[in-house]
This record gives sequence, C-alpha cells and structure tokens, in this order.
Amino acid sequence: MNFNKKDQVVIFENAISWIVVLGMFIYGFGKILQFDGAAEIDKTVAELKGMELMWAFYGYSKAFALTLGVFEIVGGILILFRRTRLIGCLFTSTILINVIIQDIIFEIPIGALRAAILYQLIILIILWLNRERIKKVLKVLLEKKKIKQTKTKLFLKFLIAFGIFVGLRIFEYYLTIKW
Repeated sequence: MNFNKKDQVVIFENAISWIVVLGMFIYGFGKILQFDGAAEIDKTVAELKGMELMWAFYGYSKAFALTLGVFEIVGGILILFRRTRLIGCLFTSTILINVIIQDIIFEIPIGALRAAILYQLIILIILWLNRERIKKVLKVLLEKKKIKQTKTKLFLKFLIAFGIFVGLRIFEYYLTIKW
C-alpha cells in the first residue's frame, strides 16, 4: 500500500497529536485528583520553597485546580479530533504557556517543565503542518472590507460607540468600587 505525502503528514500529525492528548489527560486528571490537603502546611509563606508554595496555592482552592484540570482535558479532546485540532492547539497553548511559566518561576521538578515544553513544541509543529489552513483563516479574518460611507455617518458611528464606551466605563466603576 502506497501512502502519498499528504497521507504521511496526516499519519505523523495524528501520532504527535496523541502525545499531547495523552499528556493533557494525565495532567488534567492529575490536577483534579492530586491537590486534596495540599494547603495544610505547617510553615510560614516565607519558609516555603517554590514547589511547596505552588502546591499550597493549588490546594487552597479545589475549584481552581479542578477548573485548570478540566481545561487541560478539554484542550486534549479538541486536539484529538482533526476538525477541532487547530482550535484545541490554540486553546491548549494558552494553558501550557501558563504551566511553563509557573514551572520555571516556582522551580517545579525539571521533568514536568520538560513535558510542558515538549507538548508546546508539538503543538507548534501541528500548527506548522497546518499553516496553509491557518493562512486561509487569517486572510478571511483580516481582509479589509470596502464599505462606502459618508464621513458624517462614520463620525456619528464613532460618537455613538464612544458614548456607549463612556457609559460602560461608568457602570464598571460603580460595579467595582468598594461599598
């Protein structure tokens, strides 16, 4: 059986995608399961090492760790299917970049950092393999539409938008001030 170049690329892309998917499932379910009691530390904050501080932070709010775990699992599911793979790669990249930064700053053991970097590099390879699709999407999103309007109408639209903006900022101010 002969596989053409396109078939070979699809096979390769699927194989490397599954690495990220499995990693996201493992780390996602890990976050859901592993942080019980992690906030119960008998040291002051100043005495904690980076890893202990991060562990306590995640353990303090089970909902936060659960949310991150679910996001990692959702990212893995999106990457699993070719139709949603690019969205999954972008979604998962935001999570992985955050994980990489935390792993570096909080001095997490090097294995976890290497895994996160590996998954992010694989995502970049997947995006590279799909660069033509990405170019088409960007072209559609960024195309300049020629709309013929008078300067008066454009100015009026601007003034209305600015008025709405000011109103929303005032609303935001009163919503966020301390009572």
